[in-house]
Amino acid sequence: MDRVFKYISRYWVFVLMAVILLFIQAMCELTLPDYMSDIINTGVINSDINFILDTGKKMLIISLIGTLCSISVGYFASRVAARTSRDLRSDVFRKVQSFSNEEFDKFSTASLITRTTNDITQIQSLIVMMVRLLFYAPILGIGGTIKAVSSSLSLSRMIVLSLIVIFMFIIFIFVVAMPKMKMVQTLIDRLNLVSRENLEGMLVIRAFNTQKFEAERFNKANKELTNTNLFVNRVMTIMMPTMTLIMNITIVLIVWFGAKQISKLDIDIGTMMAFMQYAIQIISAFLMLSVMFIMIPRAAVSANRIKEVLDMKPSIRDKKHTLIYDENFDPDVEFKNVSFTYPEGKGHVLENVSFTAKKHQTTAIIGATGCGKSTVINLLMRFYDVSDGQILIDGKDIRDVDRQELRSKIGYVPQKSILFSGNIRSNLYYADKNSTFENIQKAADIAQATEFIESKPETYDAPIAQGGTNVSGGQKQRLSIARALVKNAPIYIFDDSFSALDLNTDKKLRAALKSETGDSTILLVAQRVGTIMNADQIIVLDKGRIVGKGTHKELMKNCMVYREIALSQMSKEELDQCLE
Repeated sequence: MDRVFKYISRYWVFVLMAVILLFIQAMCELTLPDYMSDIINTGVINSDINFILDTGKKMLIISLIGTLCSISVGYFASRVAARTSRDLRSDVFRKVQSFSNEEFDKFSTASLITRTTNDITQIQSLIVMMVRLLFYAPILGIGGTIKAVSSSLSLSRMIVLSLIVIFMFIIFIFVVAMPKMKMVQTLIDRLNLVSRENLEGMLVIRAFNTQKFEAERFNKANKELTNTNLFVNRVMTIMMPTMTLIMNITIVLIVWFGAKQISKLDIDIGTMMAFMQYAIQIISAFLMLSVMFIMIPRAAVSANRIKEVLDMKPSIRDKKHTLIYDENFDPDVEFKNVSFTYPEGKGHVLENVSFTAKKHQTTAIIGATGCGKSTVINLLMRFYDVSDGQILIDGKDIRDVDRQELRSKIGYVPQKSILFSGNIRSNLYYADKNSTFENIQKAADIAQATEFIESKPETYDAPIAQGGTNVSGGQKQRLSIARALVKNAPIYIFDDSFSALDLNTDKKLRAALKSETGDSTILLVAQRVGTIMNADQIIVLDKGRIVGKGTHKELMKNCMVYREIALSQMSKEELDQCLE
């Protein structure tokens, strides 16, 4: 919670104004019983109507002042809570943007969404209540106690007894409800995870007719959360009736013992009535504090979950003094004895990988599933850092270069094509907001996307749903490729980006790429031999090691692993024709 208080302290002026107004409001509340006592003891007994009216006017004015203070406090509390939540959301979002893949492996997407929304909402609710009650309740409670003791010391024992009972009851509530409260946010995480997986995998779920299984899985997560919330809420519902009962019993005891003292002429009726109001105020103050103490544990859990995100130190950070590339940038990419092990993983995923991808050339990487092809790309993009060795671009170790500077030189097409909600135009401009429309059209032509774009009535303004769900896999890949080409980068990375294309489109796209991006360094990861056989250099990976390096013809003669991959995809006659 200490971090939350640091955020609140940014708006200390609003908090100070609220405290001042709360003090005024509490003084108004504490003053009213005195006037009521005066009306009963003086005005009613003496039948002094003018005194009653004058005192009533004063009470009305004091009530109006207290009401205005309460409204103003609500305004300041909401302002502080809303701005603090805004700052927290912004900082969490910026922090998540700085995460590398290693940090994303530690936090699930569902958990990060819950922390950014539900957890911060819990804190926002607590701040509103805290500003309104945490300062107001002690002022009212202490002031009421002073007033009550000064009115009648003997009747004050009733209040002390009530407070002891209330205190014991609050402890009981804490012991019973606290463990369940701590579970709620974790259960919300689990429910969000199940919901997200169901929504993203709906087509697969329907294809395998597993709707019933997924419904049971969702119902289980939903039921656990519901039962936990019901338990907490049922315990909480006991609190208000119990507090009301204690308050009413206290009032009855005050009337009982107060009547005896009135009969003995130790106190008058007005004093007893005022004392009853003080007792109600004191118990109400403790009731407010108990509500706060019930809210604090759950909000503390949320605060700790947010703190985990904000305190997470990204494993990949730029050095204090980073290098930048000059105008004579050389896009040659060199891997020097690169080895890599995933965090908390066992054994190397890549081991002693060395090769050079030169400009004006296409370097392809092929191998069996899990051999480390995409890991090579992730290391080059600095989504992870190498465990051993170096990756050099323009002769500079990429760990010494600012990450934004590094990535500004690379046009990247990921293995899983990602499109953003908007339209085709906005997705293509995503790579370069300052690009000309002619450049956009040229990139679409190279990516073989123009035909299907112009077949749509809105052409480049055709809407794209979240994740690109309203376009086919091949169209999504072509738009992703076009987006990278808009960047006009000196280095292009295609991570298995042609897998959803038919062979004819694949062939046309590669021919267009070769003619239009000839000055760039191209790294191409692929599963199909037909996609890479014309590359200037082919790197063959097997279990994280390079087992072959050369052209298609050279590898067919010298590399058994490559030859096995090729023969599994193409007939011997087709391969022989390629070798001729």
